[in-house]
Amino acid sequence: MRLVIDTNVLIAAFISHGVCNELLEHCVLNHDVVLSKFILDELKDKLTDEFKFTAREAHAAVSLLKSRCSIVATQTLPSPVSRDPDDDNIIATAMSGNCECIITGDKDLLDLKKTGDILIVSPTHFWAIEAT
Repeated sequence: MRLVIDTNVLIAAFISHGVCNELLEHCVLNHDVVLSKFILDELKDKLTDEFKFTAREAHAAVSLLKSRCSIVATQTLPSPVSRDPDDDNIIATAMSGNCECIITGDKDLLDLKKTGDILIVSPTHFWAIEAT
């Protein structure tokens, strides 16, 4: 399955060992994870600004993802889909990458449940799908 992992899930994967860390490992090994420059830049900025990673540590996290994931150029959406304009960048990544799923902890995205043919799920919900 081609899927996008939202920045908030990636952050959780890099700051602690738990559900999101295991999910990232599982998805990288078993699926085609699709990211964009927007997601990688947002990850780097949040790791350094909010979680006090050094620039070197944040760069290492981004480099690791670049080596394991597909990076796509995104197109601007023809009209807003989410209440949060930043979330439209996540949706645009999924659409540009021909993804089937977005994994996120973002309430605005989760409230959509689906956009087009793209399912939007929480990490816990994704694990439940994988178990079936």
